[in-house]
Amino acid sequence: MVQRFARELLSGLTVAIVALPLAIAFGITATGTSEGALVGLYGAIFAGFFAAVFGGTPAQVTGPTGPITVVATGVIAAHGLQGAFLAFIMAGAFQILFGLCRLGSLIRFIPHPVVSGFMGGIALIIILGELDQVQKSFLVVAVTIVLMLVSARVIKSVPASLIALVIITAILPFAESLLTNLRIGSISLNGAVDYIGQIPESIPSLTFPEFSGSLLLTLVLPALSIALLGSIDSLLTSVVMDNITGRRHRSNRELVGQGLGNIASGLFGGLASAGATVRSVVNVRSGGKTALSAATHSVILLALVAGLGAAVQFIPLAVLSGILILTAIGMFDWESLRKTHVTPRGDVVVMFATMIITVLVDLTVAVAVGVAVALVVHFAQSRRGKASVVYDETGTYRVEGPLSFLSIDRVLTRLRDNESKVSLSLENVSYMDMSGAKGLLTFIDHSHKADVELHLKDLPRHVEHKLVALANADQRGKLRTVVRGSPAAATEGPEAADRSSEGKS
Repeated sequence: MVQRFARELLSGLTVAIVALPLAIAFGITATGTSEGALVGLYGAIFAGFFAAVFGGTPAQVTGPTGPITVVATGVIAAHGLQGAFLAFIMAGAFQILFGLCRLGSLIRFIPHPVVSGFMGGIALIIILGELDQVQKSFLVVAVTIVLMLVSARVIKSVPASLIALVIITAILPFAESLLTNLRIGSISLNGAVDYIGQIPESIPSLTFPEFSGSLLLTLVLPALSIALLGSIDSLLTSVVMDNITGRRHRSNRELVGQGLGNIASGLFGGLASAGATVRSVVNVRSGGKTALSAATHSVILLALVAGLGAAVQFIPLAVLSGILILTAIGMFDWESLRKTHVTPRGDVVVMFATMIITVLVDLTVAVAVGVAVALVVHFAQSRRGKASVVYDETGTYRVEGPLSFLSIDRVLTRLRDNESKVSLSLENVSYMDMSGAKGLLTFIDHSHKADVELHLKDLPRHVEHKLVALANADQRGKLRTVVRGSPAAATEGPEAADRSSEGKS
């Protein structure tokens, strides 16, 4: 218990160090002035704390993000900081309303390839954004990444990112003068190292922005835009967290938590915020599993702002770049990328379209296009919209219709009745996409962990091939135990399954 508590606190510290320069950068970008550093930090502190405590995604970290900053920049330019703070408060109220109206449940209809593409797109944006630091201080970035990889294998009790941060920050001043002139072509092996620098120290105070009826009306659309974008951003991060942790977030509660966070941020002069994928993944990878680590990150940031800013001024930005780059590499859905040759072609198109549009345009457009393309692919494959589940007299659940992103969540919810034994017939599944296959494989994993006796039977060949082709090695082993009359593809091995799946998807 004590070890788990300590790990949560260490993870919160690690995330705070990563979040610090991001919050400052987003705040300065949004306001266009150095005063924006505090605006960004207050957003990470207050939105981060309240969203962690009241949200529905354990360990998710909230703070200023790129998509939110873009919208907030326009609001600040048009209405000034005081008007923008009021818009952030209104956006938070809209998000609470979304949650109370249970609109967060719509996230279940976002296809798996869209989530994979979103993760890959964000990862690419992060890596591209760090190239300047790589060019300036290549050696520091490279050593950070290597040290994290080694320490992650050798030391399990302390986050690898924290180890790299402390060691390199401590030794760099002694080594910097020796490495300054080392170069490979145009790339400096060390060069002029940039540091965080001393941040402003200030105690935040509660202030309600002045407003009038006409201003409120003017801010309705900007506030609604921030609320919608922040909700999508946060819930997609929640889905990413589910994929990493194997748990299931509570979408509507998450929206309420995000809304309370943005109201608090606006009241304390902070930037509007959302669930931050990078910081959330750093938190989980560092050992954070509950709201404690996410809330700790906000408390530590508050301590830094309140009087400990000088303690972090010597942290090299190149170290943070190394941490972010390695985190971004881990964000790619490598399993899905490796399986593109056996994945249904329509799902592959959806995944890469979402990834490319995320990088070139923005997240909201990418998600909208991804879902639209997925719908076109679905109805091109099956005229029926959703699958239904029938419980027959033999005690068997029978799935009838297309098992796709439109119905997989509802089907699996019907099967989660805390039964010790589940028999599932897939004989009448007319079509199954990547979301359906991944959802079913995850259900098999969870059933195995919960000691549920699961039996799959009457698998059509197209369902059998997709399940075996998209399963990892561990899942293939579980398939052999749950499928009655083990499918030929499962017994022949992954190579045979991959060959038999090509051309059929």
